[in-house]
Parts: sequence; structure tokens; C-alpha cells
Amino acid sequence: MSAPVVFRTEQTISGEQLGIATLNVPKSLNSLSLEMIDLLAEQLLQWQQDSSIAAVWLDAEGDKAFCAGGDIVRLYESMVETPKGERNRYAEDFFAREYRLDYLLHTFAKPVICWGHGIVMGGGLGLMSGCSHRVVTEKSRIAMPEITIGLHPDVGGSWFLNRMPGRTGVFLGLTGAHINAADALFVGLADRAIAHERKAQVMATLLATPAINDALVSAVLREHEMPTEQLPVSTVRQNFDQINGLCDADSVVELFARITGYSGDDPWLQRAAATLTKGCVQTAWLVWESQQRVRYLSLADAFRMEWTMSVQCALHDDFREGVRALLIDKDGSPAFRYQQIGDFPAQVLERFFVSPVLPHPLEAL
Repeated sequence: MSAPVVFRTEQTISGEQLGIATLNVPKSLNSLSLEMIDLLAEQLLQWQQDSSIAAVWLDAEGDKAFCAGGDIVRLYESMVETPKGERNRYAEDFFAREYRLDYLLHTFAKPVICWGHGIVMGGGLGLMSGCSHRVVTEKSRIAMPEITIGLHPDVGGSWFLNRMPGRTGVFLGLTGAHINAADALFVGLADRAIAHERKAQVMATLLATPAINDALVSAVLREHEMPTEQLPVSTVRQNFDQINGLCDADSVVELFARITGYSGDDPWLQRAAATLTKGCVQTAWLVWESQQRVRYLSLADAFRMEWTMSVQCALHDDFREGVRALLIDKDGSPAFRYQQIGDFPAQVLERFFVSPVLPHPLEAL
């Protein structure tokens, strides 16, 4: 049985090494298991300390996905196994180790190039967003679709959604709308768009570079980037003013009404509105509230807040029900607890920001 993450090194012309990590479970769209998280974290720590490693390259096996998210089926099993009122220790551990890995990528001392081809969602976007050089391709399909399952845009979602232009971040967080390579460049989730067929050439150019550093990696990627005229149309840029208008609201109730009340003829906005309409009320409130709270937080504090929210989601029924409907029974009809956006109690919302354990597992970040 092949390893779920494959590691190797390639020597550069100057004798330095490029560390290459490849997610290797294409049948599950390279969804992140706890084993994969641990393998990546251990190897990245070794490469960070190894003076012969000049940079890291992160990609995935298969043409369909870089990484479609975390292993939420196993998280679902842990929720089913956990008696009501008790801590879900598996969820606590999974999210803690995932957030430590993502934080390691965000703070890595060497260039990390992520080749984000195909589906990049949830936990996959958590990996990519932490890399110093983020590449998307003509087939990149990116989203934070947690509104459909009762979670929240985790793995740094509160952080990077808050830093997108205008009100695009809260819109994407609420609607789970899919975006393409041009969109990713526009909202700041990617640095370069490069045709997937040039992947081997990009790596060969890097290996022929005398001394790899951040500036030289950027120069290599710029050399191979896709001409603007070959990029797909950025739907987010095209609808930027409309998105800002729809999201000009002072409460989540008003915001929900404005987006779901969209009556225009743009298919992408129609799908976004329909997804929110059918989505989880709990998630909508968490998106709104986390966007208010994260504004002045450090990255470490944002991760600590998100870990607490994620673990609390695993203790509440809507997350379990959302995963059941999408991936277990696949009936597409989740019975979420709250049906109307105004029904969600303020005291319930506050619980999602109270850690079930102290000291906080991410205290050392």
C-alpha cells in the first residue's frame, strides 16, 4: 500500500535540495486524514531544520484535486461515537494537529510553493493559504463550502476571508461559492496562475536556479505564468459592485435577507443565493460573528478562536447532520436545528467561542 503522502528531494544546480511533498490519495480527492497531517508536519519540521533544503514544493497526485478538504467522514464517526455532553477528544486532537500544520506553513522559514491544481477546498485551502508561493491553474476550483454541512470556514478561513477586497470574503464564506484561478488572484488566495501542463517545466527551472530564495522563486513563477488573456473570467471581479451591495448590511439577519433575496439574472450569484438559502443557519451566524471578532486578531489568535469554534461544532448536532446528509446517507436533505436565520439564540452563539478545555491546545502558537 502506497503512503498517503510521498516525500522526495531533488538537487538543484547549486547542490541545494528541493523538498517535494505529494498528497497521494487521489481516490478520496486527497482529503486530509490525521495520518497525512502528521506526516506533513513531521517532514516539514525536518526540512525547516535541514540547511541543505532550500525550499519546499507541495502538490498532489491525480488531475482532479489538490485537496478537497479534511477527512470529515472520520470526524462524523467521532461525533456519532461521542456520548451527549462529553468532550469529543478525536475532534479536539484532529483540529489541533491540523491547525499546528497550517500555522507551520504560514510561518515556515523557507519558500513553500503550492501547486493548487483542481479542487482546492476546506482543509486543502488551509494548506495552500499558508504557503509563500501559491499557484493555481486553469482547472483550479476553490471554495469554502462549510455552509452546506454546519461547520464554519475553518483552517484560517476567518483570517483570509477578512482580508479579501471589499465584502467578497463574507460573501464567499456565507455562500460557499466556487471560484476559479482568476478569482483566486483577485481575492488574494493565489499569487500566480500557470497552465498545469507547464508544471514539470516550472520545477525544472527552479532546479536550474543557482540559489533558491523567495525572490528567485517569484521570478521563476512569473516567467511561466499564464497570459492574462488566457485566464478565465473572474466572476468575483465581474460582480464586485453587486457583491458589495448585497453584503452592505449591519446584521447577519439583514445580510442573509439581502443575499437570498437576489433577483438578478447572473447564474453564479443565483447559485450562491440558493446555497445560502438551503444552508445551515448556525454556519451563517458563525461566519458573521467570526468576521467581526477576527478583524484585530493575530494569526495565532485567529487559529485559537477557530479551533474552539470547530470543536464546538463537533459537539452540536448540525455539523453531524450536515455531513450525514452530504456524505453518509447522501440524501441531500439535512434537518438542521434552526430553520430561520432569526431563530439562532445569542446564548448558543456565544458557546461556540468558549474553549471546552484549558489550557488551550494551541496556546503555544
